[in-house]
Amino acid sequence: MVGFQHRGDAERFLGDLRERFARFNLQLAAEKTRLIEFGRFAARDRAARGQRRPETFPIPGLHAHLRETRDGRFKLKRVTDKKRLQAKLRAVKTELMRRRHLPIPDQGRWLASVVRGHCAYYAVPDNIEALRAFREQVIWHWHRTLRRRSQRSRMT
Repeated sequence: MVGFQHRGDAERFLGDLRERFARFNLQLAAEKTRLIEFGRFAARDRAARGQRRPETFPIPGLHAHLRETRDGRFKLKRVTDKKRLQAKLRAVKTELMRRRHLPIPDQGRWLASVVRGHCAYYAVPDNIEALRAFREQVIWHWHRTLRRRSQRSRMT
């Protein structure tokens, strides 16, 4: 991802980048390469043309979009991709079920490492709510697994 204030600069850079890649017999992937209008004037210019708010775009595991701060400035906001978050929670739940026979301290150490790793990757400004939701969901699934475990042990 590369940002420019003026469209002409972005177009020139893209042309130069294509030429440079061509020297090494490489090509930019057309489905992954595009110019989007983004920045402090993008919302105003798009509204003047009758278009919706500025486009969003993916960053591996995150989703980026332009937002206005309380004092009227614009900034790039990145949040965890919902599909990635749900997939990770499903994987944690499945792994918890597989590890439910292990001693509780071992389960806790494993879960702590999962949450630390998730936070290490996704801890970017403005993403605290998604991190908090992930942590709370992991804890909820763990408590649920522990309840099932204690119920089974009381039955036998």
